Amino acid sequence: MDKNELIAKVKKLINLHKKGLLGGEIMPEDSNPNLTKASKENFIYFTLPMALNYQRNSYTLWQSALKTWKDKETIKVFDTINISKLSFEKVQEYLTKYKLALQKNKQTEFWIKLCLSINKHFDGDIRNLFNNNNNDIIEVKNYILKNKKDFPYLSGTKILNYWLYVISQYTNINLKNKHSISVAPDTHIIQSSLKLGVISPQDLDKSNIREIVSLRWEKLLKDTNIYPIDIHTPFWLWSRNKFKVEI
Repeated sequence: MDKNELIAKVKKLINLHKKGLLGGEIMPEDSNPNLTKASKENFIYFTLPMALNYQRNSYTLWQSALKTWKDKETIKVFDTINISKLSFEKVQEYLTKYKLALQKNKQTEFWIKLCLSINKHFDGDIRNLFNNNNNDIIEVKNYILKNKKDFPYLSGTKILNYWLYVISQYTNINLKNKHSISVAPDTHIIQSSLKLGVISPQDLDKSNIREIVSLRWEKLLKDTNIYPIDIHTPFWLWSRNKFKVEI
């Protein structure tokens, strides 16, 4: 398949998604309390659980996040300003009540560290990360990567890009340089890439398969009007529905 044919198929998948023809399934992050998109609380809701998004089902993660938010006791873990007033054991209790945290010690540490970093760097308001960096994806990513220790797991390549994608979809923010958000190559993105011939079956056995997928799409979509993040949801749904839709 040459590049023009491949890009035509990508555009078709994007259009099918816009028409609701790729299954119309809700995305994991749709499990949210429907907060005002511009609010501090909305930004924090879509930030903190990302630090716990490690080798787990995204649907159950966000379902657990929503249950934790709706509980008048456990919602306290989303209050970064007052997190230090809670004991480690209490934060752990709240995070594990609905299985938001599965690794109760490590993930509780991650959550607390991220809360304290948001307080330290952004006065308890993660929106300031974007304001301070001109709402520019490149500047935001550079900032996070320069301060990796302060942002456990969120600073990882896959999750950083995925988080920025979610922020771009579920908040009101208008981000610059969206082309710099690499596609987050989870299982479904990898399988769609295989289906389209962007990777080979042999590539699947390589330890850096995620990086391979990300770089190949970045190269293929360069000089097109498609951002790498634009393919995430269409590919995700296409694969999850076992490629029932022919393109």
